Amino acid sequence: MMMSETADRDVAVLTPWYPSPHHKFSGAFVQAMVEAIAPGCGDVTLYHTDGWRLRAPEDDHAAEDAHRRLLPELLRPVPTVGGASLVRVPILMRGRTFGSQSVEHARGLGWALNGEPIPAKVVHAHVGLRGGWTALENARPDARVFITEHASYLHQVLEQPDSRELYEQVLDRCTGLFAVTDALREQLVEAFPAHAHKIEVISNPISFAQTRPRPVTELRRWLYVGSLIERKGVDWLLEAFAKCHAEDPELTLTMVGEGKLAERLAERATELQVMDAVTFLPSVPPDECTRLMREHDLLVHAARWETFGVSIIEAVAAGLPLLVTRCGGPERTLAGIESAVGEMIEVREDADSIIEGYRRLRDRFPDDLDLPEARRVLESRFGYGTVAEAHYRHWFPETGANGEGDS
Repeated sequence: MMMSETADRDVAVLTPWYPSPHHKFSGAFVQAMVEAIAPGCGDVTLYHTDGWRLRAPEDDHAAEDAHRRLLPELLRPVPTVGGASLVRVPILMRGRTFGSQSVEHARGLGWALNGEPIPAKVVHAHVGLRGGWTALENARPDARVFITEHASYLHQVLEQPDSRELYEQVLDRCTGLFAVTDALREQLVEAFPAHAHKIEVISNPISFAQTRPRPVTELRRWLYVGSLIERKGVDWLLEAFAKCHAEDPELTLTMVGEGKLAERLAERATELQVMDAVTFLPSVPPDECTRLMREHDLLVHAARWETFGVSIIEAVAAGLPLLVTRCGGPERTLAGIESAVGEMIEVREDADSIIEGYRRLRDRFPDDLDLPEARRVLESRFGYGTVAEAHYRHWFPETGANGEGDS
């Protein structure tokens, strides 16, 4: 690409989450997106608007005033993945709704930029409000602003009147919005039918760069990766593991993540007398998560509802079979390769469905699975190159996906 073409492909990325020393796992999907898209762009600058709760009284503005004065002097870009630059912007928040917090994020970034617009011609924001609204309020007038929506809590956003109203303004003003699954697109189209033409589906990107050195030969080392909350079905997963462990004492379970059920799960593991077979780990960075997947035999994912399920695709990329619920996202992302990749089970409020699914999978393994083929199919759907090219076609219509112009 010529120099002018490179400048025309400069991109700014806005996100309310990104891995940091105090939240190592937060926003790993954003990090993957930056790593995927950066090679085909010019300069990529990532603005991480990091929300911090302000607990001062409503009429006390001293902290905000000091924050506003100091913010432009404190910001320093640092290198991040793909050769991009990362700028962390601390945001003081009082708001309780998604809409009010988004206004605070937009205002805080404006302070950090000292009132100047984001210089890039293309702005890519993560989630509709705290990312999208913040981008629209700070982009240059001629910028093309795109949004990726991947929030599993989208229904909560739309239930708040002020947040729903702001979201409609975002759709009216943005160039385009990409939902990471059909299910999320359907939610948005139902809520805002007049903007259906602006809403498309482009998935999260998944790295397929590494796999395990040797294929799985038995299904004894179970792994769970995700939040320790009720929606993820982790309580039923632990109950199911205990019963399967009673049948096969060689089984182990590693649960990676954090959440309000952490203490209760540890206590329950002791009650079930499987504490010696269960390992609880905090959230880990993406590289460590990949290592864990390569060292286990089976990913078990028992969520009640999932918009996409990044860890499920990451597990297949790492050569790991799956035992996963039909919870919204997985039956779409794994369409056509369900049997090749493992076993899918129905969402039920008991441990039996997990136990029965594991027994079926154990009986079919390994001859009835085809993990290499499943991995190939998923890379063609969600690999870095596939997802990046989908974005480039929208971001750079004048120069084409490869930056070479129309032939």
